[in-house]
Amino acid sequence: MAEGWARHLKADIIETYSAGIIPKGLDPRAAHVMAEVGVDISGYRSKQVDELRPVRFDYVVTVCAQAHEQCPIFPDGPRTIHRGFDDPPRLAERCRSEAEALGHYRRVRDEIRAFIETLPGALHETE
Repeated sequence: MAEGWARHLKADIIETYSAGIIPKGLDPRAAHVMAEVGVDISGYRSKQVDELRPVRFDYVVTVCAQAHEQCPIFPDGPRTIHRGFDDPPRLAERCRSEAEALGHYRRVRDEIRAFIETLPGALHETE
């Protein structure tokens, strides 16, 4: 969802890449709630972070605890910033209905959007 928001809201000023420590594929619920707000991530794919090693980054932003704890070292020493969000799939595991599960996804979607809207300024505030 973070990649989708960054590309949708900040494509003119931020070159966005997204990858995970353990890629799990595109989450259909994430695609669904992003489509609700006009952001199509259905063509996105889950990438392994090693696929991006050749890219020179200024910043690496982690959005989940596992990525923050296991974030690899990138060449040229980009600034690593952590902005954690709840993990909707984990929260959805305990839900009794699809509506309840989607509620978690929508909340996190909106929280991520609010963060992305602060970029790139928020990156400099952490320096």
